[in-house]
Amino acid sequence: MTEAELQKLVEDISLKYFGRPFIHTVKINRRMKTTGGRYHLDDHHIEINAHFLEAKNREYLPGIIKHELTHYHLHLLGLGYQHKDRDFKTLLEKVGGSRYAPDIGQRRKQHYKYHYRCQGCGQDLYRVRRLNTRRYVCARCRGKFALLKK
Repeated sequence: MTEAELQKLVEDISLKYFGRPFIHTVKINRRMKTTGGRYHLDDHHIEINAHFLEAKNREYLPGIIKHELTHYHLHLLGLGYQHKDRDFKTLLEKVGGSRYAPDIGQRRKQHYKYHYRCQGCGQDLYRVRRLNTRRYVCARCRGKFALLKK
């Protein structure tokens, strides 16, 4: 899908579900990983995650566009456009937009560097950062932790 096709889709969804025209631009952002889209308050353009334009993820696209258009229209009307605002929640539910972007496997996996084991009960603890074993003890049995591998 090109930016021109995406622009046309966003304009059509805006008129159909919101009854108001979308008069700004839509851009494709290839660097996004975990968010579906982004509405910019300063110049009112919308960015859409390029991964949701692929054929296998295209089913989520209308919900993401409705979500960003909800931010857009409420901001231009001077109403509550943030996720926490009641205006945002009610309009998003009314138009059927998605509340959260679905996980399509783009999130980075966290790699644990340190593996500790309690010497009392044998409970394993995986950490990204180092743990001071002289200061912290096991929450289950109050035993000491031993570093197994780094």
